[in-house]
Amino acid sequence: MSASIVPYEDGPLIVRGDFELRTPDGQPIDPGRGTVALCRCGRSAIKPFCDGTHKAVRFKAGTGRESPAPRQDRL
Repeated sequence: MSASIVPYEDGPLIVRGDFELRTPDGQPIDPGRGTVALCRCGRSAIKPFCDGTHKAVRFKAGTGRESPAPRQDRL
């Protein structure tokens, strides 16, 4: 399996490639596609997937990064 995971500034984790998602008890979760956005704010109504709620709640990831954030137009 090979996947890339990119944390978007104050947004979701974007997972691309060959990956497997499971519940805390080990049950598989069908992602439905090869690229998914995983919630980091904890407020999504469709967890573990992102539904955009992070924007409404003004989620801040607290990365403290000095380099530019990844481009968000690839979502």
